[in-house]
Amino acid sequence: MDKGMNILVVDDEKNYRETLKIILEDEGYNVHEAKDGEEALFKVKNNEYHIVFSDLKMPKMDGMELLRGIKSVNESTKVIIITGYGTIENAVCAMKRGAETYFIKGCSPKKIIEEIKSIEKNLRNENIDNNHILKSKNKTFNDVLRICKKTADRNVNILLLGESGVGKDVLVNYIHNNSNRKEGKLRAVNCNSFSENLIESELFGYHKGAFTGALKDRIGKFEAAHGSTLFLDEIGDLGLNTQVKILRTLENKEIERIGSNETIKVDFRLICATNRNIYRLIEENKFRKDLFYRISTIVVDIPSLRDRREDIEDFIEFFIGKSEKNMDKTIHKVEDSLMEFLLNYNYPGNIRELKNIIERLVVLSEDGIMRKRDISIRERSIEEYKSLKEYRKNLEQEYITGVLKAHDYNVAYAAEKLNISKRQLFNKIKEYNIVRK
Repeated sequence: MDKGMNILVVDDEKNYRETLKIILEDEGYNVHEAKDGEEALFKVKNNEYHIVFSDLKMPKMDGMELLRGIKSVNESTKVIIITGYGTIENAVCAMKRGAETYFIKGCSPKKIIEEIKSIEKNLRNENIDNNHILKSKNKTFNDVLRICKKTADRNVNILLLGESGVGKDVLVNYIHNNSNRKEGKLRAVNCNSFSENLIESELFGYHKGAFTGALKDRIGKFEAAHGSTLFLDEIGDLGLNTQVKILRTLENKEIERIGSNETIKVDFRLICATNRNIYRLIEENKFRKDLFYRISTIVVDIPSLRDRREDIEDFIEFFIGKSEKNMDKTIHKVEDSLMEFLLNYNYPGNIRELKNIIERLVVLSEDGIMRKRDISIRERSIEEYKSLKEYRKNLEQEYITGVLKAHDYNVAYAAEKLNISKRQLFNKIKEYNIVRK
């Protein structure tokens, strides 16, 4: 029985490591081991792991440092911290920094298996989300899919353009999974997550002793993507110096690690994306024209959600159904006024924003009914209020109503809390037609 989930167990205690491996393998998971953080990080860089179990206290590299390293390699890898009773506080700190959860050594194997099954379910849901995003009634988006599929098996460089939340990462995975490089691990770098110095280390790697803290050789993403696909997200945020080095790499198909004169041949397929106006960046001399030509053999403009309105209703139904399952709630009705709002809202955050709105509305629903009143003030203000003056007016009305309600509509107390006179408050009540509810 192979569940297709790859798990790495990291612990300097051999007996615990092997025991956990046996437990997980009995459940049908593919399990590898590492005796310390350094070995684990090497394996993560060269293999695809869905989950990493890591001891918190280890020599050479502790669990916290390993967590940071794993997340820099692959943000989607789930890290579960294993800890003793004396370090629970540190384990909680690790969760704040991106760990999925933690377990105390000696806890019931049943709890561990339940957590893995929960992660499996979430991963399946992510795949379902991705597949649904690729279904469309919109001609422009279907043309995008056609271009992506047609060019997937070619080694041409692709540039994806589109706003945040339109699904650029989903299309990158779609291209990679339809390519002749799909057996290799897709490597991704978010270019605006690093300073200019750090992004070069991330892309090119470094040689031991290249700078303070470079205690060992480290391969970069170009090297790690050899034989596979490299995705440079938000490439429009790169500095000019880094752009020059990337251009040289694309021209020569070779890199030099920082601090080394040795050239290393690299063979990768490049996909880039940005939500910025790259043509304007070129005009402003913030992005090199020669690099643009190198990365844009194929340019794909991804439409925003407001430009594929025929898909919005399907997305609403899909995310409601998904939220019902995840939150164990049943939705019987969506208020007509709410549905009208959802179908006409402009979604500056695109599909990601729609998903978040639906999740919140399902959480706040009562008696199986989703109501417009649960739309946030920010979303209502973006869609409904026509000017800054009107936006301020509506915020003021909402705040005054809240203060009055909190003081049981006692005008004297509410005026004191608002630091205005009773006359001023009476005028506001009249202006906004505020009535006791």
